[in-house]
Amino acid sequence: MSDSLKKEGGYSYLEVGEGMPIVVLHGLMGGLSNFDSVKHFFSKKGYKIVIPELPVYTMSLLKTNVKSFAKYLHDFIEFKAFKEVILLGNSLGGHIGLYHTKLFPKKVKGIVITGSSGLYESAMGGGYTKRSDYEVIKKKAQEVFYDPVVATKEIVDEVYETVNNRNKLVKTLAIAKSAIRHNMAKDLPKMNVPTCIIWGKNDTVTPPEVAEEFHDLLPDSDLYWIDKCGHAAMMEHPDEFNTILFDWLTERKL
Repeated sequence: MSDSLKKEGGYSYLEVGEGMPIVVLHGLMGGLSNFDSVKHFFSKKGYKIVIPELPVYTMSLLKTNVKSFAKYLHDFIEFKAFKEVILLGNSLGGHIGLYHTKLFPKKVKGIVITGSSGLYESAMGGGYTKRSDYEVIKKKAQEVFYDPVVATKEIVDEVYETVNNRNKLVKTLAIAKSAIRHNMAKDLPKMNVPTCIIWGKNDTVTPPEVAEEFHDLLPDSDLYWIDKCGHAAMMEHPDEFNTILFDWLTERKL
């Protein structure tokens, strides 16, 4: 998929389709390919899918935090000269989308979050004391999903490489602390942007009660569940995820 990456203006991103831009925000250890099904489906439904590579491991340590990533997203949207966008984020990506909307609400037409941090984080940057043990990391990667088979060797290898790279591990821990520091419980009730919450019923990273709390705190939100699904609904149940989201966008006229 890297051959379709655009590199311009200091940004690296995928862009497919025409129409209302859906800017997709990946998680801490999530690659752009996590959203392949979203990209293929929505680019054929009248949307422009844009997936920037977030600078989670390339910013200076002082700037490795949710607020800096939200500002980076703002600069990217300005660079692309988008008048309006829909933000779709998984895990840390959802948190970045929400924080961006808090800081820069004018251009955000809607937000979609799935397995988002921002209220509660379970061992986001912890549990890597045995990071040199491949089997331990494999088990940790599998726990993200309801069905461990979804954690392919490619995914496990990427997580293993990340946690065994000292620079990336330091940044991962910094982001985990930042996610806790940038808790959004007090901000969410003031955010009147239409929000679609799609959550795995079996998510152990951000459990179902987190989704319910997001739904309670966000004044204009709709909550949808996917059964037998962990932390990355768009990967485990891509068809169901896309159908829920497309129906929501249609209903909300977005």
